[in-house]
Amino acid sequence: MKSYRSIYSTTLLSILLAALFGTGLAIADERKIEIPFYDAWLSSPHADFTGEPFAHWNDDGAVDERCAACHSTTGHLDFLGVDGSAAGTVEKKAPIEEGVACVACHNKVTGQMTEVSFPSGMVVEREEEDARCMDCHQGRESGASINAMIAKAGVADDTVDAGLKFLNVHYAAAAATRFGTEAGGGYEYAGLDYLGFYFHDDYATQCNDCHNPHTTKVAPLFCNECHEEVTSIDDFAFIRSSDGDFDADGDSKEGIKQEIEGLQVILYTAMQAYGQEVLSAPLAYDPHAYPYFFGDTNGNGQVDEDEAVRANGYKQWTPRLARAAYNYQFAAKDPGGYTHNPQYMLQLLNDSVQSLAEQVKVPATGRPE
Repeated sequence: MKSYRSIYSTTLLSILLAALFGTGLAIADERKIEIPFYDAWLSSPHADFTGEPFAHWNDDGAVDERCAACHSTTGHLDFLGVDGSAAGTVEKKAPIEEGVACVACHNKVTGQMTEVSFPSGMVVEREEEDARCMDCHQGRESGASINAMIAKAGVADDTVDAGLKFLNVHYAAAAATRFGTEAGGGYEYAGLDYLGFYFHDDYATQCNDCHNPHTTKVAPLFCNECHEEVTSIDDFAFIRSSDGDFDADGDSKEGIKQEIEGLQVILYTAMQAYGQEVLSAPLAYDPHAYPYFFGDTNGNGQVDEDEAVRANGYKQWTPRLARAAYNYQFAAKDPGGYTHNPQYMLQLLNDSVQSLAEQVKVPATGRPE
């Protein structure tokens, strides 16, 4: 008997041929035709159909239209317009499938992409092959989302309003990080300048220059041509090229990842102080429980098991706190942000800290220009 994976590989190739050439559904004979890089893809997160990004809708029996563009191969083809539907939207629920298959990235539309639209409404010209990666790895919200929500509430910076809530950028929004202010992914404070696309060097400008396109794993060894200390992926954390002590810990030589993490700690501490001292409503954050920010009902500074429930989601939002919380999550949900665009990350975190500093005491953090 054929395994489920074996049967799927035949179906996958059939769909791939149809999407690439616009033909009717082809009949593939797995005994004669092998799918290129199939085993590499099987080892990737894109093929982990038991993981939350793809198993979330199993009980529903279909992937919701709002999510299908990136959490279903069929939904992504719908979003691209490969199936003949309008591009940029998903018209119907998508079936439960084995992750993001080859055809999601290899089809007659992705091969001709010249631009990418971001949640902010900004459009980046991108004729390179990694445009197909950026369609999904860009998040769901933006600084513009925050501004629109605050404008609708129409309240002062430190006024609690029921129309305000925590907006989650979503996950792995690396493209929004890389393009900085050109994509408008982070919350950018008025009157301040922000960095755009992070150009690393001539050899690391596309997603696939660092990430294997099929396994998604990072291959660090070529990096040691410039960074001699890099021999494994863990060594990236200790690289830095920017001068300054951004997290006010007295160490201006630590890796840029440590600077970002230090600023994250300061921002979170400032947010907790703001909730306690300004709003008399303590808050705490749990990176693994929705909606992430919760009421700290016992005031111990952390989310306890009985507090990490949706009904206890934090509700005392002001414009100032909503901005800071969005940037905190923006940094937290791009674990590779320190390589994708470290200066942009530092700017967002520092500016959020300094905004809260108008109401609570914070360390003297720094800002890269």
